[in-house]
Amino acid sequence: MILEDGLTIGGKTIREHFEVVGHSQAYDFMWSKAHNKHFMEEDIRKLHHLFYYRINEADAGNYRKVPIFVSGTDFEFPKPSKLSALMHNFVDEIPEFKQRYHPVHFAAIVHIGLVTIHPFIDGNGRTARLFMNLALLQNGYPITIIPPIMRSAYISAIQKGNKGNVEPFLHFISEMVYESSKEYVRLIKSAI
Repeated sequence: MILEDGLTIGGKTIREHFEVVGHSQAYDFMWSKAHNKHFMEEDIRKLHHLFYYRINEADAGNYRKVPIFVSGTDFEFPKPSKLSALMHNFVDEIPEFKQRYHPVHFAAIVHIGLVTIHPFIDGNGRTARLFMNLALLQNGYPITIIPPIMRSAYISAIQKGNKGNVEPFLHFISEMVYESSKEYVRLIKSAI
């Protein structure tokens, strides 16, 4: 309703409405990049900027300048002074990851890599999921949804990945890609 009719939804905050509109723009940008076969650091920053600039224009697409602490985890995220170099190295390693991993695992690796660096003040998970889906699209896989009911398993797998054990996250994302694919097939069959 927000995107198609421009209507607001009762009980939802202005921030939530801005997030929907911004996420739509980031999603469109992701689709526009689906035929490219490479990633640039600027693509990650642009994804973040598009969904976040209505919420906080100063921080949208910019690396955080303050330390962060994420509740529910004891993982120590990188200091702000390290972010630029970490992101540059991360993007430089992407071609190697792409060659080394199956496309679904590659998408999971770019996701876990981005959330482990946690370069933005807010919206790191959303940016990582958009970036993961861009990697999937570029390799011929469908958009993959992580349903709210799977949030706990998702967070648990991320926390293990933050500490270097990426296997649970690779397995989790593989399951989500499989489940999303099954849902697309079901929708196509019901339309025929």
